[in-house]
Amino acid sequence: MSTKGNKSLTKGIPKIKDAFIVIIKTEWNADIVDELEKGCVSELEKSNTRYEVITVPGAFEIPFIIKAYYNSNRPAANAFIALGTIIKGDTPHFDYVCKAVTDGVVSLNLSLDVPVIFGVLTVNNVEQAKQRIGGSEGHKGEEAAITAIKMIGLNKILAEKKKKK
Repeated sequence: MSTKGNKSLTKGIPKIKDAFIVIIKTEWNADIVDELEKGCVSELEKSNTRYEVITVPGAFEIPFIIKAYYNSNRPAANAFIALGTIIKGDTPHFDYVCKAVTDGVVSLNLSLDVPVIFGVLTVNNVEQAKQRIGGSEGHKGEEAAITAIKMIGLNKILAEKKKKK
């Protein structure tokens, strides 16, 4: 998406004053998810973004608690970040949980007026997960935070343009 003069709306990380992000993380695979959280929090703190962390039992519960938080009297969030790790096992459980969480996050993105960032690792084994928390595949927790900040900025720009119409 671009504006007149070919200036990209998503170039760089915008400075968002008073942004507040809610991180929803899972208890399952805590050693990996805790590393995702550390990377995420580190990026949010670098940008002086306020945040709250809520822990849920598993990835399946992420969409529910995001919707419940959004509908509560808690401080309004400018974005949500879903963090978890689903590791493939010997049963189809992996497929069901991955689909449910992915569909849930997509549904939230289409129904809420704030972005929900998908920071859930869906991997075949622990080694693949480790490569995504600072290994050869980067740090997906950091990437989730950067994406949230960019999406808040883009959402704000689009909302301002709509008000001007």
